Amino acid sequence: MNILISGGTGFIGSALTRSLLADGHGIWVLTRNPARAHLPKGVQPVRWDGLTSQGWIGIFSQMDAVVNLAGESVGKWPWTQQRKNLIRDSRVDAGRAIADAFQKADKKPAVLIQSSGVGYYGPCGKEAVAEDSPAGNDFMATVALNWEASSRIVDSLGVRRVIIRTALVLDARQGVLPLMALPVRFGAGGPLGSGAQGVSWIHIDDEVRAIRYLLENDKARGAFNLSAPNPLSNADFIRALAQALTRPYWIPAPAFLLKMALGEMGTLLLDGQFAIPQRLVNLGFVFRFETVQEAFHDLF
Repeated sequence: MNILISGGTGFIGSALTRSLLADGHGIWVLTRNPARAHLPKGVQPVRWDGLTSQGWIGIFSQMDAVVNLAGESVGKWPWTQQRKNLIRDSRVDAGRAIADAFQKADKKPAVLIQSSGVGYYGPCGKEAVAEDSPAGNDFMATVALNWEASSRIVDSLGVRRVIIRTALVLDARQGVLPLMALPVRFGAGGPLGSGAQGVSWIHIDDEVRAIRYLLENDKARGAFNLSAPNPLSNADFIRALAQALTRPYWIPAPAFLLKMALGEMGTLLLDGQFAIPQRLVNLGFVFRFETVQEAFHDLF
C-alpha cells in the first residue's frame, strides 16, 4: 500500500513508519520541514503547513490509506491558555486539512485512521468505559471531541474512517513512561494523589499492531479504544513499575502539591479512565501484552 502519515516523525508515528516500511509499504510523511525531518531511508517527506491541503494535494490521489497522528504534545508544561489553544488547534487544523484533501481528491484513499485519545471519556472514577460510553466535559475530553469531529465529513465520502482512542503508550525510551519511572528509580515511587484514578495503557508494539490491524481490516469502522484489556489504578500501576525496577514503593505524591506545581495540567496525573478495548477484541485483535507486568517485563 501507499500510505500517507501526518505526525510521522512523532513517537507513535515513527514506530508505525518503521513497521510498515519493513513490510514493503510505500510511506509518505507530511512534515513542516522536510530538510530537518529525521525519517528512515525510503520514506518520502512531503511539506505541509498543518493547516491546509495546499501544496500536497497532488500526491493524495496516489495514496491507498491515510493515517492522521498530528497533534502538539500535551506533556509540555505549563498549560497556559496559549498552550491549550495550541494543543487543540494543532489537532483540529490537521484533521480539517486532511478532510479537505479527501474532498478535493479525484481518487480518494480507501481508509483514514483518525487519531484521538481515551481522554475522550473524561475522568470516570472506577467505572470501566468502552467505545459506546459518553464523552466527558473537561479540557482533554473537549479536545478529543473536536479532534474526532475535524475529519467527520470523510464518513460521507465513501471512505472507511477509523478513530483510534489511544491510551498511555508504554515504551522504555520514549513517551511518558521514562519520566514516570524517574522518581521510582530514585526510590521515591508511590501513588499520585489518591492513587485510585484509572490508568489505561498499551505497549508500543501493540499500539503499532493495532493500528495496522485496523488499517488492513475492511470491517473496521468507527471508534476503537487502543488500550490493553487490563487497565489498573494509578497506585497499582506505580507499584508494578517499582517491582519491575526492583525499587521501593512507598512515597505518595499529595494531590494538592501536584495541582500547585502543574495547575490544570495535573489532570493528566490525577484523573483517568479504566478504558476497555471492547470493539478491538470483538474484531479479533489479540494483544501480546495484556497485563502491565508483562509489558514492564518486556520493556525493562
